[in-house]
Amino acid sequence: MNDAVMNLSVFQLSIAYIFVLLLLVIFKSRGIRREKQILIASTRMTVQLTLMGYVLMFVFDNPSWWLTSLMITIMITFAIYNSVERVKATMSKELKGIIAFSMICGALATAVFFIIVVLQVRPWFNPQYFIPISGMIIGNSMTGIALGANKLCSDIEDKRVEIENSLMLGASPVVATREIVNNAFDSAILPTMNNMLTMGIVSLPGMMTGQILSGTFPLTAIKYQIGIMLAILGSTGLATVLFVTLGYRTFFTKDNRLK
Repeated sequence: MNDAVMNLSVFQLSIAYIFVLLLLVIFKSRGIRREKQILIASTRMTVQLTLMGYVLMFVFDNPSWWLTSLMITIMITFAIYNSVERVKATMSKELKGIIAFSMICGALATAVFFIIVVLQVRPWFNPQYFIPISGMIIGNSMTGIALGANKLCSDIEDKRVEIENSLMLGASPVVATREIVNNAFDSAILPTMNNMLTMGIVSLPGMMTGQILSGTFPLTAIKYQIGIMLAILGSTGLATVLFVTLGYRTFFTKDNRLK
Protein backbone atom coordinates (compact mmCIF):
# COMPACT_ATOMS: atom_id res chain seq x y z
CA MET A 1 0.00 0.00 0.00
CA ASN A 2 1.13 3.55 -0.76
CA ASP A 3 0.97 5.56 2.47
CA ALA A 4 1.51 8.90 0.74
CA VAL A 5 -1.64 11.01 0.56
CA MET A 6 -2.05 13.05 -2.62
CA ASN A 7 -2.38 16.70 -1.73
CA LEU A 8 -5.13 18.59 -3.56
CA SER A 9 -4.07 22.11 -4.43
CA VAL A 10 -6.45 25.07 -4.44
CA PHE A 11 -6.14 25.23 -8.23
CA GLN A 12 -7.03 21.54 -8.61
CA LEU A 13 -9.99 21.99 -6.28
CA SER A 14 -11.20 25.02 -8.21
CA ILE A 15 -11.36 22.92 -11.38
CA ALA A 16 -13.97 20.70 -9.69
CA TYR A 17 -16.36 23.66 -9.58
CA ILE A 18 -16.90 23.10 -13.30
CA PHE A 19 -19.52 20.57 -12.23
CA VAL A 20 -21.47 23.39 -10.55
CA LEU A 21 -21.30 25.41 -13.76
CA LEU A 22 -22.46 22.36 -15.72
CA LEU A 23 -25.46 21.96 -13.43
CA LEU A 24 -26.30 25.64 -13.77
CA VAL A 25 -26.25 25.34 -17.56
CA ILE A 26 -28.52 22.28 -17.44
CA PHE A 27 -31.04 23.98 -15.14
CA LYS A 28 -30.96 27.14 -17.24
CA SER A 29 -31.53 25.24 -20.49
CA ARG A 30 -34.42 23.31 -18.93
CA GLY A 31 -36.03 26.49 -17.62
CA ILE A 32 -35.83 25.32 -14.00
CA ARG A 33 -35.27 28.23 -11.64
CA ARG A 34 -32.76 26.71 -9.23
CA GLU A 35 -29.66 28.76 -10.01
CA LYS A 36 -29.80 30.72 -6.75
CA GLN A 37 -30.21 27.60 -4.60
CA ILE A 38 -27.32 25.85 -6.38
CA LEU A 39 -25.00 28.80 -5.86
CA ILE A 40 -26.02 29.20 -2.22
CA ALA A 41 -25.61 25.48 -1.53
CA SER A 42 -22.18 25.36 -3.19
CA THR A 43 -20.99 28.49 -1.38
CA ARG A 44 -22.29 27.36 2.01
CA MET A 45 -20.72 23.94 1.60
CA THR A 46 -17.34 25.46 0.75
CA VAL A 47 -17.38 27.99 3.59
CA GLN A 48 -18.74 25.58 6.20
CA LEU A 49 -16.28 22.81 5.38
CA THR A 50 -13.34 25.23 5.28
CA LEU A 51 -14.25 26.67 8.68
CA MET A 52 -14.79 23.17 10.07
CA GLY A 53 -11.35 22.19 8.81
CA TYR A 54 -9.69 24.93 10.85
CA VAL A 55 -11.83 24.11 13.89
CA LEU A 56 -10.92 20.42 13.68
CA MET A 57 -7.23 21.27 13.36
CA PHE A 58 -7.46 23.18 16.63
CA VAL A 59 -9.47 20.45 18.37
CA PHE A 60 -7.12 17.69 17.17
CA ASP A 61 -4.10 19.66 18.40
CA ASN A 62 -5.75 20.30 21.78
CA PRO A 63 -7.70 17.12 22.63
CA SER A 64 -9.92 17.44 25.70
CA TRP A 65 -13.25 16.03 26.83
CA TRP A 66 -14.93 19.43 26.98
CA LEU A 67 -13.90 20.46 23.45
CA THR A 68 -15.11 17.15 22.04
CA SER A 69 -18.35 17.42 24.01
CA LEU A 70 -18.85 20.99 22.81
CA MET A 71 -18.39 19.93 19.19
CA ILE A 72 -20.90 17.08 19.54
CA THR A 73 -23.39 19.41 21.27
CA ILE A 74 -23.16 21.90 18.41
CA MET A 75 -23.52 19.16 15.80
CA ILE A 76 -26.58 17.60 17.41
CA THR A 77 -28.17 21.03 17.98
CA PHE A 78 -27.89 21.88 14.29
CA ALA A 79 -29.13 18.39 13.39
CA ILE A 80 -32.26 18.93 15.49
CA TYR A 81 -32.79 22.35 13.90
CA ASN A 82 -32.39 20.97 10.37
CA SER A 83 -34.74 18.05 11.11
CA VAL A 84 -37.44 20.51 12.16
CA GLU A 85 -36.79 22.77 9.16
CA ARG A 86 -37.08 19.87 6.70
CA VAL A 87 -40.63 19.07 7.82
CA LYS A 88 -43.09 20.82 5.53
CA ALA A 89 -46.06 20.57 7.88
CA THR A 90 -46.61 22.90 10.82
CA MET A 91 -45.57 21.12 14.01
CA SER A 92 -46.45 21.78 17.62
CA LYS A 93 -43.79 22.62 20.20
CA GLU A 94 -44.43 19.26 21.78
CA LEU A 95 -43.66 17.43 18.53
CA LYS A 96 -40.50 19.49 18.02
CA GLY A 97 -39.45 18.56 21.54
CA ILE A 98 -39.92 14.89 20.72
CA ILE A 99 -37.68 15.31 17.67
CA ALA A 100 -34.97 16.69 19.95
CA PHE A 101 -35.47 13.93 22.51
CA SER A 102 -35.40 11.20 19.85
CA MET A 103 -32.28 12.62 18.22
CA ILE A 104 -30.38 12.83 21.50
CA CYS A 105 -31.43 9.38 22.70
CA GLY A 106 -31.04 7.60 19.37
CA ALA A 107 -28.02 9.22 17.73
CA LEU A 108 -25.98 10.22 20.76
CA ALA A 109 -26.50 6.97 22.65
CA THR A 110 -25.54 4.93 19.58
CA ALA A 111 -22.44 7.04 18.91
CA VAL A 112 -21.22 6.74 22.51
CA PHE A 113 -21.84 2.99 22.57
CA PHE A 114 -20.11 2.40 19.23
CA ILE A 115 -17.04 4.46 20.10
CA ILE A 116 -16.57 3.25 23.69
CA VAL A 117 -17.76 -0.38 23.49
CA VAL A 118 -17.19 -1.42 19.85
CA LEU A 119 -14.12 0.61 18.88
CA GLN A 120 -12.88 0.88 22.47
CA VAL A 121 -11.28 4.25 21.80
CA ARG A 122 -8.93 5.43 24.55
CA PRO A 123 -9.38 8.08 25.74
CA TRP A 124 -13.07 8.07 24.89
CA PHE A 125 -13.04 11.75 23.86
CA ASN A 126 -10.34 11.25 21.21
CA PRO A 127 -11.58 13.79 18.61
CA GLN A 128 -10.00 11.90 15.70
CA TYR A 129 -12.61 9.16 16.20
CA PHE A 130 -15.42 10.70 18.21
CA ILE A 131 -16.20 13.72 16.03
CA PRO A 132 -16.27 12.22 12.48
CA ILE A 133 -18.01 9.00 13.55
CA SER A 134 -20.60 10.89 15.60
CA GLY A 135 -21.12 13.21 12.65
CA MET A 136 -22.00 10.33 10.34
CA ILE A 137 -24.35 8.78 12.89
CA ILE A 138 -26.06 12.07 13.78
CA GLY A 139 -26.40 13.10 10.12
CA ASN A 140 -28.13 9.89 9.11
CA SER A 141 -30.41 9.99 12.15
CA MET A 142 -31.34 13.56 11.21
CA THR A 143 -32.37 12.45 7.73
CA GLY A 144 -34.35 9.51 9.09
CA ILE A 145 -36.29 11.61 11.59
CA ALA A 146 -37.03 14.26 8.95
CA LEU A 147 -38.40 11.63 6.57
CA GLY A 148 -40.43 10.00 9.33
CA ALA A 149 -41.83 13.32 10.53
CA ASN A 150 -42.88 14.38 7.02
CA LYS A 151 -44.61 11.04 6.43
CA LEU A 152 -46.30 11.01 9.84
CA CYS A 153 -47.63 14.56 9.59
CA SER A 154 -48.83 14.27 5.99
CA ASP A 155 -50.53 10.89 6.49
CA ILE A 156 -52.35 11.97 9.63
CA GLU A 157 -53.64 15.03 7.80
CA ASP A 158 -54.60 13.07 4.66
CA LYS A 159 -56.31 10.29 6.64
CA ARG A 160 -57.99 12.49 9.21
CA VAL A 161 -61.47 11.24 8.32
CA GLU A 162 -60.42 7.58 8.57
CA ILE A 163 -58.81 8.18 11.96
CA GLU A 164 -61.87 9.99 13.31
CA ASN A 165 -64.13 7.19 12.07
CA SER A 166 -61.96 4.62 13.82
CA LEU A 167 -62.09 6.64 17.04
CA MET A 168 -65.90 6.89 16.81
CA LEU A 169 -66.07 3.10 16.48
CA GLY A 170 -64.15 2.73 19.71
CA ALA A 171 -60.58 2.35 18.51
CA SER A 172 -57.80 3.85 20.60
CA PRO A 173 -55.33 6.35 19.07
CA VAL A 174 -52.72 3.57 19.00
CA VAL A 175 -54.94 1.33 16.88
CA ALA A 176 -56.29 4.16 14.72
CA THR A 177 -52.79 5.29 13.73
CA ARG A 178 -50.90 1.99 13.78
CA GLU A 179 -50.58 1.74 9.99
CA ILE A 180 -49.62 5.43 9.69
CA VAL A 181 -46.94 5.08 12.36
CA ASN A 182 -45.56 1.93 10.73
CA ASN A 183 -45.46 3.58 7.30
CA ALA A 184 -43.65 6.60 8.74
CA PHE A 185 -41.04 4.36 10.34
CA ASP A 186 -40.66 2.34 7.14
CA SER A 187 -40.17 5.51 5.06
CA ALA A 188 -37.49 6.73 7.44
CA ILE A 189 -35.46 3.52 7.55
CA LEU A 190 -35.81 2.53 3.87
CA PRO A 191 -33.05 4.79 2.43
CA THR A 192 -30.51 3.33 4.87
CA MET A 193 -31.59 -0.20 3.97
CA ASN A 194 -31.33 0.54 0.23
CA ASN A 195 -27.89 2.04 0.76
CA MET A 196 -26.75 -1.11 2.54
CA LEU A 197 -28.10 -3.34 -0.24
CA THR A 198 -25.96 -1.68 -2.93
CA MET A 199 -22.88 -1.02 -0.80
CA GLY A 200 -19.73 -2.70 -2.07
CA ILE A 201 -21.26 -3.51 -5.47
CA VAL A 202 -22.68 -0.27 -6.82
CA SER A 203 -20.92 2.16 -4.50
CA LEU A 204 -17.93 2.43 -2.19
CA PRO A 205 -18.97 4.41 0.90
CA GLY A 206 -17.34 7.67 1.87
CA MET A 207 -15.65 6.51 5.06
CA MET A 208 -14.14 3.46 3.39
CA THR A 209 -13.02 5.47 0.35
CA GLY A 210 -11.42 8.11 2.55
CA GLN A 211 -9.46 5.54 4.53
CA ILE A 212 -8.27 3.77 1.39
CA LEU A 213 -7.15 7.08 -0.16
CA SER A 214 -5.22 7.83 3.04
CA GLY A 215 -3.33 4.54 2.69
CA THR A 216 -5.33 2.29 5.00
CA PHE A 217 -5.34 -1.41 4.10
CA PRO A 218 -8.67 -2.11 2.26
CA LEU A 219 -9.81 -4.91 4.59
CA THR A 220 -9.28 -2.65 7.61
CA ALA A 221 -11.30 0.10 5.91
CA ILE A 222 -14.05 -2.41 5.10
CA LYS A 223 -14.33 -3.51 8.73
CA TYR A 224 -14.67 0.08 9.85
CA GLN A 225 -17.31 0.72 7.17
CA ILE A 226 -19.36 -2.33 8.15
CA GLY A 227 -19.23 -1.26 11.77
CA ILE A 228 -20.28 2.32 11.08
CA MET A 229 -23.12 1.23 8.77
CA LEU A 230 -24.48 -1.05 11.49
CA ALA A 231 -24.25 1.86 13.93
CA ILE A 232 -26.04 4.14 11.45
CA LEU A 233 -28.77 1.54 10.98
CA GLY A 234 -29.18 1.22 14.73
CA SER A 235 -29.20 4.96 15.42
CA THR A 236 -31.63 5.73 12.59
CA GLY A 237 -33.93 2.93 13.69
CA LEU A 238 -33.81 3.87 17.38
CA ALA A 239 -34.22 7.61 16.84
CA THR A 240 -37.05 7.16 14.35
CA VAL A 241 -38.98 4.56 16.31
CA LEU A 242 -38.79 6.82 19.38
CA PHE A 243 -40.11 9.72 17.34
CA VAL A 244 -43.02 7.97 15.64
CA THR A 245 -44.16 6.07 18.75
CA LEU A 246 -44.09 9.23 20.87
CA GLY A 247 -44.89 11.76 18.19
CA TYR A 248 -48.24 10.42 17.01
CA ARG A 249 -49.65 11.07 20.50
CA THR A 250 -49.20 14.84 20.09
CA PHE A 251 -51.97 14.83 17.46
CA PHE A 252 -54.54 13.78 20.06
CA THR A 253 -56.07 15.45 23.09
CA LYS A 254 -55.95 13.94 26.57
CA ASP A 255 -59.41 12.44 26.03
CA ASN A 256 -58.20 10.72 22.82
CA ARG A 257 -59.75 13.08 20.30
CA LEU A 258 -57.91 14.12 17.14
CA LYS A 259 -56.80 17.74 17.40
